[in-house]
Amino acid sequence: MKVSVSFDDLRIERAKLKEPVGLVPTMGYLHEGHMSLVRKAKAECASVVVTIFVNPTQFAPNEDLDSYPRNIPGDLDMLQKEEVDLVLLPNDEAMYPEGYQTYVEVTEVTKPLEGERRPTHFKGVTTIVSKLFNAITPQKAYFGQKDAQQVAVLKQMSTDMNYPIEIVTVPTLRKESGLAMSSRNKFLSEHEREAVTVLYRSLGLAEEAFNNGERSGGAIRKIMTDEINSEPLAELEYVSCADVKTLLELDEIPDQALCSMAVKFGKTRLIDNIVLRLEV
Repeated sequence: MKVSVSFDDLRIERAKLKEPVGLVPTMGYLHEGHMSLVRKAKAECASVVVTIFVNPTQFAPNEDLDSYPRNIPGDLDMLQKEEVDLVLLPNDEAMYPEGYQTYVEVTEVTKPLEGERRPTHFKGVTTIVSKLFNAITPQKAYFGQKDAQQVAVLKQMSTDMNYPIEIVTVPTLRKESGLAMSSRNKFLSEHEREAVTVLYRSLGLAEEAFNNGERSGGAIRKIMTDEINSEPLAELEYVSCADVKTLLELDEIPDQALCSMAVKFGKTRLIDNIVLRLEV
């Protein structure tokens, strides 16, 4: 496994890789959820590139950039065991050199949900992923379903910018409790770890109602809201039952919908989602 810390070195090592190349962008502190992306990429591509970079432009000044968990030695050990071909491990200066002033921005699909609460977030995401696409030129790029809006935004960006790259969405990996794997889970206390199971329960209730014939977006949102509010440690930011592509809220659900939420437990903010689909 090769590790590049500069784009000059990355270009040299990238040229040696067998095609097709799969890209897995991460912010590090890797867990089994990330490894599911890596394994999917390895199953579909001749070479796999993983990037580790805690991207400052997707954090607002009041967010957790400084405290975001990091464990580079552990990350590299995990990737070595998965036989990843190349890891890009740049510092801030390599990614955003002095005088940097170019950004990529997607408009409409970034406005609801996370975009409403974190208005600068997706500008940072699309900029960094665009830079990675340009530098690595993969045929496929792998992202987790847990960050459903991010996937929708990156698909829109890839289409609009004519990137010849397939965006592959990998199902959310969960613990036995239903908790979606996330680097931020490390901040949860023991009591909070018990409380966060309410997220998956609320999604399960939404899916059950949908499968039983409920088609009202408002009713689905109320089912989720009531369940989350039943947990005293849960501080609800939003629940959503939205169009899977535009992410606009639905009054009536057609054949599918994205149910999602953001909830704080103490100082830890978690997101989760599920796609409702008519069984064929």
